[in-house]
Amino acid sequence: QVQLVESGGGLVQAGGSLRLSCAASGRTFSGYAMGWFRQAPGKEREFVGAISWSGGRIYYADSVKGRFTISRDNAKNTVYLQMNSLKPEDTAVYYCAARVDYSGRYYTRITEYDYWGQGTQVTVSS
Repeated sequence: QVQLVESGGGLVQAGGSLRLSCAASGRTFSGYAMGWFRQAPGKEREFVGAISWSGGRIYYADSVKGRFTISRDNAKNTVYLQMNSLKPEDTAVYYCAARVDYSGRYYTRITEYDYWGQGTQVTVSS
């Protein structure tokens, strides 16, 4: 199993930036594909972006493409979500997720992930 802990959320003005981190423990981190999701009040959890175990394949939701960047440091057991040009509609609880994978794929569906963090709140004021 792997345990995930997100950090880095907070309050930021529109146009600002935040970097979220997701620290993993419990198993070899490099054997996991990782994803970021978010859930706004009253809405369903939605996909934000995903990264393969090596970092060689990355995929973003259209709503964040060009503004958000996912990266990972397997030596530090951490995946990052750099968020730039933030908008009020980016306000949500952000979750990282993991699943075992050695194929090099990324995954975009909630049901494809086995492990989840507790989430970190991101609030973007207008």
